[in-house]
Amino acid sequence: MKVLVINAGSSSLKYQLIDMETEKVIAKGNCEKIGIGGFITHKTFDGRVIEMAADFPTHAEAFMKLKEVLTSGEGKVIEDMNEVSAVGHRIVQGADRFTESVLVTDQVVDTIEEIAPLAPLHNYAHALAIRACQKVLSKDVPQVVVFDTAFHSTMPEKAFMFAIPYEYYENDHIRRYGFHGTSHRYVSQRLAKLLNKKPEELKIVTCHIGNGSSVTAVDGGRSVDTSMGFTPLDGVLMGTRSGGIDPSVVAFISEKEGIAGKELSEFLNKKCGYLGISGITSDDRDLRKAANEGNRRAKLAGTMLRYQIKKFIGAYTAAMGGLDAVVFTGGIGENSVDLRREVCENMEFFGIKIDENKNIEFNGKEHDISAEGAKVRTWIVPTNEELTIARDTVEIVNRLKK
Repeated sequence: MKVLVINAGSSSLKYQLIDMETEKVIAKGNCEKIGIGGFITHKTFDGRVIEMAADFPTHAEAFMKLKEVLTSGEGKVIEDMNEVSAVGHRIVQGADRFTESVLVTDQVVDTIEEIAPLAPLHNYAHALAIRACQKVLSKDVPQVVVFDTAFHSTMPEKAFMFAIPYEYYENDHIRRYGFHGTSHRYVSQRLAKLLNKKPEELKIVTCHIGNGSSVTAVDGGRSVDTSMGFTPLDGVLMGTRSGGIDPSVVAFISEKEGIAGKELSEFLNKKCGYLGISGITSDDRDLRKAANEGNRRAKLAGTMLRYQIKKFIGAYTAAMGGLDAVVFTGGIGENSVDLRREVCENMEFFGIKIDENKNIEFNGKEHDISAEGAKVRTWIVPTNEELTIARDTVEIVNRLKK
């Protein structure tokens, strides 16, 4: 079975075609600048790379180009789209309507749009992509939606509620939802296999650290708390996002700068975090380079992130009543020797201690980097959200056949 995995943004459409018999990626790519021109990058399993400008007024045209590069020309990997058995879509926000992956129906797509005000930059684009896919592929091809928020639907009320009047939760669905759930689910389940344990036996803190970052407490295979909140803005500081701050700071800036609503949200999401503190960059690699060259503010931004991650690990250890393992994943979590070292420094009293030689040697690779005798295991586990989406898609499609 070949599954096409789609991750659509407001102006982009990322994809992977996966052969589920081997779980290997056949091809992957990205249709960019939808609505403002168009450009596609397409890479095949055997190293071919296709890059070209294209005309993408909408996601429908992007899907047509995706179909073209998969089935013809220099990037061809399949004879025709009939070889695609199913499509799996990543959806950012499922709110409290979707607590698991589901088969696409008209009602499901309508509901994704209905809750889009909770994630306006994402859910509208997801719905557009699903409808575009339906136009391009046969109606007989089943489609499945996998929600970032679903893994966190197991959080107890004490973790997901905000201390605001209760009617805002009842009427407006304002609560902690959490994000990156597909990644946290993959790495926590993968770690259980690596440790030869059942997920139910483990207390894990998973650290998905990238341009967007979140930390999750996974107790017995279930998310019981997570750092992101009502939106992906909460939690630790990120590339351009502020992370959690005193609400009075938001009110002060709003009044001082004369901004509110969407403009204020744009400020907190696009002009804060690494960029706001350093004043020079939102990219972790550039930030570390600047810090190493003596830029004090760049060093401060990196130190703040490491400190905040450390605090979440401590808080979640307390919340779970113990800790068996810490996992680092995401672009920075997997590939930053410095971040892992500094987060884990002086954590021996928690049982956390890493071997610096392993930390360096296995940078970017799946491996236990714990020091000998450490009571808590520390792992690098590269995430694979696309494979998780494909696996969910196969499971739901196979149920249809029974």
